[in-house]
Amino acid sequence: MDIATLVGLVGSFVIVLMAILLGGSAGMFLDPASVLIVLIGSTFVVLVQYPLKQFLGAGKIVAKAFMFKSVPMDTLIDEIYGLADEARKGGLLSLEGKEVSHPFLSKGIQMLVDGQDGNVVKAQMSKDMKMAFTRHEDGAKIFKALGDTGPAMGMIGTLIGLVQMLANMDDPKSIGPAMAVALLTTLYGAVLANMVALPLEAKLKNRAVEELMCQQLILDALLAIQAGQNPRVLDGVLKTYIAEKKRIERE
Repeated sequence: MDIATLVGLVGSFVIVLMAILLGGSAGMFLDPASVLIVLIGSTFVVLVQYPLKQFLGAGKIVAKAFMFKSVPMDTLIDEIYGLADEARKGGLLSLEGKEVSHPFLSKGIQMLVDGQDGNVVKAQMSKDMKMAFTRHEDGAKIFKALGDTGPAMGMIGTLIGLVQMLANMDDPKSIGPAMAVALLTTLYGAVLANMVALPLEAKLKNRAVEELMCQQLILDALLAIQAGQNPRVLDGVLKTYIAEKKRIERE
């Protein structure tokens, strides 16, 4: 589990809730009409923009913001170094049945064992990389749309509340509820956009880039292993993917 995502999301809501409680009752910040306009309204507006399948798929993709299991680059490079060394000594068939930590690497190793041509390996793996990145981008777009739509729906709710207030200026009792709708929809829209949707969009984009870089490293390694490149040379090439201070020279 990604602790940063969970802590950041929960922490931001806790801070806002504390500010509300310090200023009075939390009940005054609850309004069904505002929830209906911002949360439900924004959902339907985003649904207009995207196909149902893509919209529903965002729910699965957002799990990567919380439950993303990444293999550290240095660990992955160490693992690949061992595979390259073994392949050079015993041939590509010696890698058959090897358990590896990354599914993309596992698929690539199987293609090498099956004797696939280098161009075929590169084309297939590159296509897989592109499609995975596209899926992640599609999920991020949904949350970007929610982040854009939330404040807009909040403004619509504000205008509705102001119209109701101005239309009933002769009834003082109706001014309060109408003003609450006007202000709370703006608040809900800001919360939806800036505390939920846009941060999740940013995290999903980071995950997509991180996974793409990891897959590119694996693809470079697979092609080098197939070409019989010296494991030490390959190790030096792959270490360009990590920060210089984290690079450890092999004995």
